[in-house]
Amino acid sequence: MEKINFKIATPEKVVFKADVDQITLPTMQGEITILPNHIPLIGVLQPGEIRIKRGTEDTILSVSGGFIEVLADKVVALADTAERAEELDIERAEAAKKRAEEALENKRYDAKEFARLSAMIEKETARIRVAKKHRIRIDYKGIGQKKYNE
Repeated sequence: MEKINFKIATPEKVVFKADVDQITLPTMQGEITILPNHIPLIGVLQPGEIRIKRGTEDTILSVSGGFIEVLADKVVALADTAERAEELDIERAEAAKKRAEEALENKRYDAKEFARLSAMIEKETARIRVAKKHRIRIDYKGIGQKKYNE
């Protein structure tokens, strides 16, 4: 089976790099799934979940935004932030979201500050959603549950 070389990088580090079967990403036009030999495109990432399939293994990431470039056999994502689902701290994300919401409600702010706080709320909301959705995985046989932090 053909593979796609996928790399996602943030300003700090390369978060993921491997040959994969498919990638599902949140874009401004909606969620898209990229398979080998996809048509070339450049797009804007929205805050949300990236799902990467390699054989029977799934890797889940939370992304806060950025850009993607898709070629027939290669996909590069440049993200503002990207974290693996198992590394997310729900309590920390909820606290950051609450602080941003309170700042929006209680302060006078200019357009730049409003945009910064709104982006922070979107980022933390995406992190919370991904962390909660993937904190517990049910194995394919339905025998039991596996917690990420064990």
